[in-house]
Amino acid sequence: MPYLDSPDADLVRSVQSGDASGLGALLARHEAGMRAVALSLLGYGPDAEDAVQDAMLTAVRHIGELRDPHAAGPWLRTIVRNNCRARLRTPGPVLLGDATPALPSREPTPEDLLEATALRDWVWHAVGELSEPLRLVTLLRYFTGVTSYEQIARLCGVPVGTVRSRLSQARGKLTTALRQTTDRAYDDAAGTNTRWHHEAEEILGAARRGEFARAVREYWWPDAEFIIPNGQRAPGLDFMIRGMEQDLSHGVRQRLRQVTASGDVMVWEADLISPPDNPEHCPPGLVWLHRLREGRITQLRIFHPEPARSTG
Repeated sequence: MPYLDSPDADLVRSVQSGDASGLGALLARHEAGMRAVALSLLGYGPDAEDAVQDAMLTAVRHIGELRDPHAAGPWLRTIVRNNCRARLRTPGPVLLGDATPALPSREPTPEDLLEATALRDWVWHAVGELSEPLRLVTLLRYFTGVTSYEQIARLCGVPVGTVRSRLSQARGKLTTALRQTTDRAYDDAAGTNTRWHHEAEEILGAARRGEFARAVREYWWPDAEFIIPNGQRAPGLDFMIRGMEQDLSHGVRQRLRQVTASGDVMVWEADLISPPDNPEHCPPGLVWLHRLREGRITQLRIFHPEPARSTG
């Protein structure tokens, strides 16, 4: 790889400019030091490897925050160290990005970077290369508000241990892909997600206009399956249509917050707005988990995520 002989600063600047190929070289250069930090704090075992892999994936999303390009090595090792300390403090899983060291930010923000450069497209290409079960838990864990292993398990209808195993496999595959990054061009991921977002807005807008049945029949397959929060399956579309129409008749509205999609998996996250005269009518949020076939919805599972607990 031609970047291997380049100084860290050159690699960082190239990645911050949108050249994904420099990121693999940067991580390859510092992987041994990152692993040494993890082993010194966690000892030999899967937790140490997970901490290193999480740090690599964190670097993808947060390298735009690295103000001093010469500080890439210490920055990466600090992410690993913070990951390890978080694992030692809490028995639960560590969320990607939570252990990022606080550094002075600069424009563009990491989100802007991922939305505006080839690095964004590489990220989504790599996620899209995962198998559907691995891709689904990755999207939920790292790109949506459904982040805890327990909530992912409930939404996907699988045991928590399965979620842990799938995420471990996904991290391994993604970090391997990072190490092997090339300068290939990838499809425009932002354009794809924008298209899905517009479609979601159209469907929810149709519901508010009393046209949800029409929208469902346009965007869903006739044999689509609807899975309600308790895991029961309701074949066909009528049950879902009646549920939406009942909510609307009670004055409940949905406000779309985010749409995340990759391959044949799409997640909508929405706020549920209760009627003014009954503010406790419904939970505050709703997740729509769609599976797609040839661009149309073939299965929908809905889920009410638990509100974040206050730490104050």
